[in-house]
Amino acid sequence: MRTMGALLGKVDLPGLDGSVHVARAYVRSVLRQAGGRVLDDELLDDVETLVSEVFTNAVRHSRSGHRPGGMVHIRVHDDGGTVRVEVTDEGSPVDLPVIPERVDPLGESGRGLWLVRELSTAWGWRSHDRGRTIWFEARS
Repeated sequence: MRTMGALLGKVDLPGLDGSVHVARAYVRSVLRQAGGRVLDDELLDDVETLVSEVFTNAVRHSRSGHRPGGMVHIRVHDDGGTVRVEVTDEGSPVDLPVIPERVDPLGESGRGLWLVRELSTAWGWRSHDRGRTIWFEARS
């Protein structure tokens, strides 16, 4: 099993649509300020997009976004060559995140995990006693 690298930051945010922009800004800020290396703008843009997609899915499809006080947790790691972001929600009755076979490029929904697969170098998910974590990695 590959090491996740140094933990650069973690934040707990309300499971609300309005928290998505906070999640994006937080991860960009952590990656710019920590880690001891300069990340190019393209990598930062990709990571920010992926955070937005995964966080939005957590709000829309888990208990984190459907109960008062629901929370979504973000952890950001960097091993010097790969950035890893983990987004943990409170889970849902559906265990398996699904990537649609076909994606409407002009559609307003249904592209989240497809984008994660396309823009990341690796991704996955796991269920656990606290809910579900979806993670992705991006190499610089």
